[in-house]
Amino acid sequence: MIQPPEHRPWQVLKSENILNIGPWLNVRQETVLLPNGKQIPTWFILDYPDWINVIAETKDGRLVMIDQYRHGLGVTKYELVAGVIDEGETPLQAAQRELLEETGFGGGEWEEYMTLCPNTSCQSNLSYTFLARGVERLSEQHEEETEDIRIHVMDKKDVRELLEAGEIIQALHAAPLWKYFASNPAS
Repeated sequence: MIQPPEHRPWQVLKSENILNIGPWLNVRQETVLLPNGKQIPTWFILDYPDWINVIAETKDGRLVMIDQYRHGLGVTKYELVAGVIDEGETPLQAAQRELLEETGFGGGEWEEYMTLCPNTSCQSNLSYTFLARGVERLSEQHEEETEDIRIHVMDKKDVRELLEAGEIIQALHAAPLWKYFASNPAS
């Protein structure tokens, strides 16, 4: 088995919060010393809350997907259900809550499927993906005022085609879907 690389942390010489927007974003500016003795006078760290994603498989074997407009790129694309882990919630509780709120689907059997960091060089948060098998519609969708989400229950082959065509561009959604299809080649 391949051994993990030698841990070579940077020494923080100075750290200052330069922007704090409630629970959503904190920006830290740091001065750091590298193990080789070189100094980086300005390094920015983005502190976001941890996030969740859900690969939701219905009882009849289809996948629950959503689409919504994403202002950062100015696009509307297919995505997994996703959201922020609220204070006091476990990642699993957040995933179950988000799936129910955004789609009305719930139940089934849940497992933590994959954990990723959005950007290890400058972000401090993690994104937890859960696989939920056997979900079913339990209620209506309960969007927040700032959400405009469309629900799509899709055949797996259609989701895979979207992924292969580059139509699922959110990296934190594409990576777990690639793992899902690699682990389930018959899908």
